[in-house]
Amino acid sequence: MGTATFDTLKFMRRLKDAGIPEEHAAAKSEAVSEAFKQALDTQVATRLDIVRLEGKFDSEVRVMKWMLGFNLAFTLAMFWKMFIG
Repeated sequence: MGTATFDTLKFMRRLKDAGIPEEHAAAKSEAVSEAFKQALDTQVATRLDIVRLEGKFDSEVRVMKWMLGFNLAFTLAMFWKMFIG
């Protein structure tokens, strides 16, 4: 999982310096930190996620190649039978 740090103490101090009461600053700081954590948990792909998708993509491409080869061979056989044999 991607890790991003959020300095809640620094954020809270900035809010306090701007005139927000300490209780409100602490609550806002925790809320923003929690929102960042949830966003990272649901929005950031891990290396394992990417490897799984690559594997799935590779297997789907392999199946598509076999299907294309089969269809090409079948089509050529049909043309051969219709026009040559």
